[in-house]
Amino acid sequence: MRISVSSDMDEPVARLLLAELGERGHEVRTHGALRAGSDPQWAVCSQAAARDVADGAADQAVVCCWTGTGASIAANKVRGVRAALCTDAVTADGARRWNDANVLALSLRLTSGPVLKEILDAWFAAEPSQDPEDRQNVARVGRLDAAREGS
Repeated sequence: MRISVSSDMDEPVARLLLAELGERGHEVRTHGALRAGSDPQWAVCSQAAARDVADGAADQAVVCCWTGTGASIAANKVRGVRAALCTDAVTADGARRWNDANVLALSLRLTSGPVLKEILDAWFAAEPSQDPEDRQNVARVGRLDAAREGS
């Protein structure tokens, strides 16, 4: 899978994320503090990673900042992106399953190595729900993108 990763800081958990994704066989594209010459501001690098997903250059993305909140907000401004801030495996599973999230947002402050691995295990193991109600909700979110652009 092609994964775009951004971080506004070159923190150990961000480096562990890159290593873990590589060990799992993913093709990783980096943004922000993880790539020399890239703008490390959380709004800029998170948007770049999310745009990779929206444009089809990446299948999914992982965006990181100190709390994960700013990264998720910036990523969610990109049409077609459903970013979810996940601090545990249960949330990651639910975000993929019920929300068909395509961007994982992580906190550099709160995410330890073991928790990161648990989150990634859950994220990659979960499949988007095919339940009609869940699909309707995901479709409604897509229509919110269109409505926002029309206003």
